[in-house]
Amino acid sequence: VKTRFGTYGLPEKMGLVTGRLQLTSKGFGFVIPDNKGDRPDVFISPRALNGAMNNDRVMARVNYDINGKKPEGEIIRIITRAHNKIVGTFFQSRDYAFVVPDDKKIASDIYIMRRDFNGAKNNQKVVVEITEWPQEHRKAEGKVVEILGKLGDVGLEILSIIKQNDLPLEFPAEVLEASRKIPKTVLKNEVAGRRDLRHLPIVTIDGEDAKDLDDAVYVQQLSMDEFLLGVYIADVSYYVTEDSIIDKEARERGTSVYLVDRVLPMLPERLSNGICSLNAGVDRLSMACEMHINREGKVLDYEIFPAIIHVRHRLSYNIVREILAGDQELRAKYEDILPMVSLMDELREILHNKRAKRGSIDFDLPEQKVILDDKLKPIEIVQRVHGNAESIIEEFMLAANETVAQHMFKQKWPSVYRVHDLPAEDKMNELAKLLANFNVKFRVHEEMKPAEIQRVIKEIEGRPEERLVSTVALRSMKQAVYQTDNIGHFGLAAEYYTHFTSPIRRYPDLIVHRLLREWMSDPKITSNKAEALTDKLDTIAEHSSLRERAAADAERATVELKKCEYMEEHIGEEFDGVISGVTSYGMFVELPNGVEGLVHISSLMDDYYDFYEERYALVGTHTKKQYRLGDKVRIEVLQVNLQDVSIDFIMAGENAGVREHIRQQLLGRQNKSAAFGQKRAGEAGSSKKNKAKEKTRISNKAFVTSKSKGGKGSKNKEAGRRSAKHGKDKQSKKHRKKR
Repeated sequence: VKTRFGTYGLPEKMGLVTGRLQLTSKGFGFVIPDNKGDRPDVFISPRALNGAMNNDRVMARVNYDINGKKPEGEIIRIITRAHNKIVGTFFQSRDYAFVVPDDKKIASDIYIMRRDFNGAKNNQKVVVEITEWPQEHRKAEGKVVEILGKLGDVGLEILSIIKQNDLPLEFPAEVLEASRKIPKTVLKNEVAGRRDLRHLPIVTIDGEDAKDLDDAVYVQQLSMDEFLLGVYIADVSYYVTEDSIIDKEARERGTSVYLVDRVLPMLPERLSNGICSLNAGVDRLSMACEMHINREGKVLDYEIFPAIIHVRHRLSYNIVREILAGDQELRAKYEDILPMVSLMDELREILHNKRAKRGSIDFDLPEQKVILDDKLKPIEIVQRVHGNAESIIEEFMLAANETVAQHMFKQKWPSVYRVHDLPAEDKMNELAKLLANFNVKFRVHEEMKPAEIQRVIKEIEGRPEERLVSTVALRSMKQAVYQTDNIGHFGLAAEYYTHFTSPIRRYPDLIVHRLLREWMSDPKITSNKAEALTDKLDTIAEHSSLRERAAADAERATVELKKCEYMEEHIGEEFDGVISGVTSYGMFVELPNGVEGLVHISSLMDDYYDFYEERYALVGTHTKKQYRLGDKVRIEVLQVNLQDVSIDFIMAGENAGVREHIRQQLLGRQNKSAAFGQKRAGEAGSSKKNKAKEKTRISNKAFVTSKSKGGKGSKNKEAGRRSAKHGKDKQSKKHRKKR
């Protein structure tokens, strides 16, 4: 870092840290250090942001507390901005306007001068390009660059989510043109130098509606104690060459995005569903990883090589499940591969048991899929099945990923690893507190082992609180990311791990294939080349991690939106549910279909209720009635707010008068929030005036945000806990509501 005196110094020697800023919806955030090592995340209060926004790369001055608390810091420099465009709702005054961001992590509105309206009108969703970044006493300024539609328009909310996460809707014309030049079939001259495996009964196993098939498998029993597992992955790197126009587009996208109503692919359809997809009955180029595995699940030997394959059958999970269950019709249809399917299930169990022994954590949490009709209206929410058929592919892909990662590491070649760091001690302490409520002992120490978490998951298995504990344990983990420094994968208890098996839909996998191809041509690498390559891979890994997170956020947001739309048809109906989160302002209840809603504390009419954080409970002052995390309750769907993507529940059995009273209370609170948006331009005057009003507006907005995030109770609760540790959240652990 260059100082004000023209000298240079190492940031860590000057009490500084550089990294990525991650903000919460509460307004505070954390700087995640670039070169993490043993350095903890740095807490940044709202007053210390100094104009920095979510995902910006920043430099912070750090104050280390002598009492051993987490370090706090202040942003002193913004190195690179993450985004220069923001999606929000346009509110117009006479000579200016404000855009209220959809992203709750952006606490301040964007000021728009009249000349920059560009046709935008009141209550329209727009995309704003930032022209002046926020400063300490000044709003960000911007100009409208795209009008998405008016509030209430069909499809607007999903379009807004796509734009908010900076996801591309279409491929540029030049990328599509380049893809059309790629042959639709494997050419004869492309077979040379590849091992010909077209005689093997190789199969793909995927979901019913999958079109981008990038992995195929084959199993053979070599002896009583040894199996051959072949994992054959689409050789995308052969078609997508480094720095080609298709490669640059794929690198920018980072990943395919699977939204509730569409897929935004990383590669053009001609590749993703065509020549790169391992479709049955046609020749395809692949990168093979063949492993010799014993009955303990140990990989005795392996080989990685380019091949040409001819997939014999395109199987689905349902087909494999029915074959294993003994369906006679399907067993007759696939008679030629029946012995292999049985071997696959046998090897699946062997590999799973090996992972379990070393401490790999399996969170068996249900996933939901929203079924849409031809008008994109949600008609059903179903649980995704995860049985032996899905587990076969999961175990085989894990084995191949570990083998390739270990290979690259031991060859001392730079590579991109999929890493998962140790969980933070404070998160483990929170988990220990929760487990104590269920009489489960969990000792927290610095070097936690995955087997210790696996043990408590197993101990709670089959009990009513199983899902709750699994969810909290999962949320206690750090996010897995891509990086060049191999620190292992905590959750999988794996010393080496990478992503090799999905190059059609993940850019890091494509990079790993490209590195393997380069290693095959010349296994030796000079130190200078290794250093330059590592620098390049660092940039790719960081960008891929960010794009993966944006894709996951968008996928989750579209599912939550459709869940809300689905529940609009069930207002007034009663359901059984489980308390999935308890906060000072109410409790979140999850229904069997995965929908989550808030029972606000003000709607509990039978008593005053106190919030006890350490007990994860609301307790009645007079009746001592408790609502605890994991308790079963019966609720009624009171109302759905699509704009906030939130659902309000009340306890079942309330009479009509009480129900209407509660509804009016909640509606009044929401209407008050909406009124801020519609009159704020007139109240605020300009981006440089009325600072006191702006502070009031922000605090009010923060209150509304915290109460209305229907599907995000755990995040708000976690944000509150983390804030409290730093003295920023003055809210009492014991909170009494007013009648």
